[in-house]
Amino acid sequence: MSTVYRLKASELDRKFLEQIKAIFGDKEIEIIVSECDETEYLLKSEINKNKLLKAIENVKDRQNLVEVDLQDL
Repeated sequence: MSTVYRLKASELDRKFLEQIKAIFGDKEIEIIVSECDETEYLLKSEINKNKLLKAIENVKDRQNLVEVDLQDL
């Protein structure tokens, strides 16, 4: 069985550890800690990847941009 938890390090607490113990009982588990790359996560979905790449292209070509006057905010 494999389970992935994605959370901020600041969210680790006793309750989280107790939940892990409740799920896995006395089984041996392996804990791997790695930093998440938000870009990699956003590019996993082919649809999302295409939208992001198109947005980058639009910025480079200065097309389909929305300009906001900061004084209006």
